[in-house]
Amino acid sequence: MEAVAVHLVEGPLAAAADGGRGAGRSGAVVLFEGVVRGSEGGRPLRCLRYEAYEPMTTAELQRLGGAVVGEFGLQALGVWHSVGEVGVGEVSFRLRVRSAHRAEALAAASAFIDRMKADVPLWKVPAFG
Repeated sequence: MEAVAVHLVEGPLAAAADGGRGAGRSGAVVLFEGVVRGSEGGRPLRCLRYEAYEPMTTAELQRLGGAVVGEFGLQALGVWHSVGEVGVGEVSFRLRVRSAHRAEALAAASAFIDRMKADVPLWKVPAFG
């Protein structure tokens, strides 16, 4: 199994599939989903439009995933991020982390998200209305 999987998906993400449980090796599977809120800066939101420079975005997500897998000793990490328009209440981001223990899975998920927001070329443009 590949340790890091990255997927850029046009529009909102479909419901999460189980993704397996690591055939008894994994003691923890953390699944985080980012959902588009109904307002931005106190203004009603219709949707968010996500933009990415695909080759660089995929490469940076892969690099970041590999770094987090190594740092936290993970078994696997999968990341899905929308590009294009995603409506209020729809999922635009999903992170799945698999590890032997809960503590490193939770810490890795938080670290990945913080670093992604700071370093990966993904932009969100709010559409109000």
